[in-house]
This record gives sequence, C-alpha cells and structure tokens, in this order.
Amino acid sequence: MTTLDQLVAQVKQNLMGFSLTQESMTRLMADMTAGDGTFQADGETIDNLSAGIAEIDDELVLVQKWDSMSGTVTVLGGTAGRGYAATTAAAHTTGALITSAPAYPRARVKEAINRAIEALYPHLVVFGELNFPYVSAQLEYPVPADAMDIWYVTQRWVGPEKISGAVGNWRFNPKAYATDFPTGKSIQVFDSVTPGQNVRVIYTKRPTALSAGSDVFSDVTGYDDRIADLVVWDATKRLLPSAMGARLQQQAIEATERAVVVSSRDVAAAVQMYATLYAERLADERSRQFTEDPNYAAFMGS
Repeated sequence: MTTLDQLVAQVKQNLMGFSLTQESMTRLMADMTAGDGTFQADGETIDNLSAGIAEIDDELVLVQKWDSMSGTVTVLGGTAGRGYAATTAAAHTTGALITSAPAYPRARVKEAINRAIEALYPHLVVFGELNFPYVSAQLEYPVPADAMDIWYVTQRWVGPEKISGAVGNWRFNPKAYATDFPTGKSIQVFDSVTPGQNVRVIYTKRPTALSAGSDVFSDVTGYDDRIADLVVWDATKRLLPSAMGARLQQQAIEATERAVVVSSRDVAAAVQMYATLYAERLADERSRQFTEDPNYAAFMGS
C-alpha cells in the first residue's frame, strides 16, 4: 500500500536519479517548535549546511549562520525565516533530516502529486454508492453532494431471484432545487419500480487529495493502488520543467557550467518520455475501468 511519503520519494528519485545527485544533509538534535528562531543540528555533519534555504520535513527555513562547536543554527529573521516559500512553520522532532538547498522541496513535490491526482478525473473516476427504497409517489431523490455523474442505476426485483435489474429511464439533476434537496443534486427515476424495493445508484466522484505523509493512496483517493504509477509519472513531468528555470540562473558557477552540459532539449526529451508513459498507461487504465465496471450504457435514457 503506497503512502504519500513513498510517492514523494519515488518522484524525487525520478527527478534526481537514484545515485547521481545527492543532497547535503544533517539532522536535528533537539525538538523544535513552530516558533523557534534557532535549532540544534548534528555537530558532526553541520558543515553540510550553507547559508540560505534548508528543509526540515516539509518546511523550508532560511539559514543565517551556524556554530559548528555548539551545533546551533540561527534562522534568518527569526520566525520570519520560518515557513519560507509558502511552506508552513511546524514543530519537528529530534532526528528529523535537514536538507541543505533542496533541489525539489517536498512541499512542491506534494503539490505536484495532488495536482496529478486531480488531473486523473474525469479520465479515471472514483465510485460512490447510494441506496434508497422506491416510493411510488416520489420520482426524484437526493444524491450526495460529491456526485459528479451517474454511472448506472439498478432496482431490486420482487421474488426469490435476487436479481437487481438495470433501470433504463432516469436523469441526473446536478442543479436540483436546494429547498427540496440540500445537496443540490438529485436523480429522477421514471421507470416503474415496485414500491419499497431498493434502488441502487452507482455514481462517479472526484478523487480526494492526499495530505499527511502516512496517507495511503488507495484508501484516501479512492483509486486502486496500481494508479499510483500514473501519479508519479505525471508529477515528475510537471516538475521537470523547473530545471529550465535553474539553467537561466547565472549567479552560481555550478548553474552556469551545468547549463552548457544539460541542454533544454535534454529536459524536453525527459518531459516527453514521461508524458508518453503517462498517456499510454492512462489509456490502458481507462479501458480497464470500463471493462471492470460496465455502466449499462445501452440501458441509459432520457
């Protein structure tokens, strides 16, 4: 079962290679609160830090200076240097890794992952289920607010057959009268259904974004775990163009020299490779979705 932290690790490995690019790190030696203007780093590896941006868990901080003797690191501007670049100042526990000048901050990787999850809809949908007893005097019934469309509708037949037959004449109303249907969505059932029998509605909805690092992909998003590969490829594709921006920076000798070695064509080729992998796999998964979850298209009407 893939977690958000595992997805972040996979995306960063795709972006940086498994061993070619290694970031400089140290570790936190004492708990740190969201309001601390200094923190304690490991004295043996503190020289791996440099003035500028450092990353602790998902937070970016601005490092002003450090003392290799005491292990004390001073944040530039005190609390003003916490939660840099639209990250959130947070508490951190002893042993947390501190990354100096991260090439791809975890916060940005998580954002790309959630955008990739969001972009899967409507190509791949998440299913929800609604059941209600049919009332002969009522033709319209409420549908949950997260419903985006109806996949299929079945009705329970009377008798010992235990058959749920397809309902052919129904209409999804995404703009239902709010006074009667507080969710603002409803389904109108026009077929003749035996009163009291169960009507089952399978509807489609958007996936849910991941938040905590321990969030399990399949449990939170609603997608099968195998879809995680698609998310990794799309997130990688979204983040790779940022390497183009790095090539334009002429303030560092490393960036200037690297711009000669790594051309814009190399970046574009990498983006295209992941885009191709993504498109092929998405087509396969979409076909598989209709095979595994047929939607009775031949019976839908009105």
